[in-house]
Amino acid sequence: MSAHQTVQTMKPATAAKKLGVYLPATPAAFQEGVVSRAELDELQANPPEWLRELRANGPHPRPVVASRLGVSIAGLARGGVTEPLTTEQIEELRRELPEWLEKERATQAEVRKETVRLKNLKREKESGQG
Repeated sequence: MSAHQTVQTMKPATAAKKLGVYLPATPAAFQEGVVSRAELDELQANPPEWLRELRANGPHPRPVVASRLGVSIAGLARGGVTEPLTTEQIEELRRELPEWLEKERATQAEVRKETVRLKNLKREKESGQG
């Protein structure tokens, strides 16, 4: 077995997802290479300037946008947000609070409540059977 086979690598798209950044906004060298687990760990522990800048200002991938707005990815799509947004654009949406965003936040809150309720129900059942 060669040393190359023992090093776990991932595609740039996977690494970008794990780092929470929008791949097309990353440097060309990052997009065109492969990333080892050690390199990913190093990027997370000591983010270079380009990574700090992307995380702070975007453009952000949809999961990050959804999280910052407190909605689901599907909720973003229902609201017509299909492209990555910058931090400034996210803040603008928060200030304007369009109707779709209010509605999706309420939906997301209900989903969270239901998830907690179901977890508690499951826990009660499990403790009742023990």
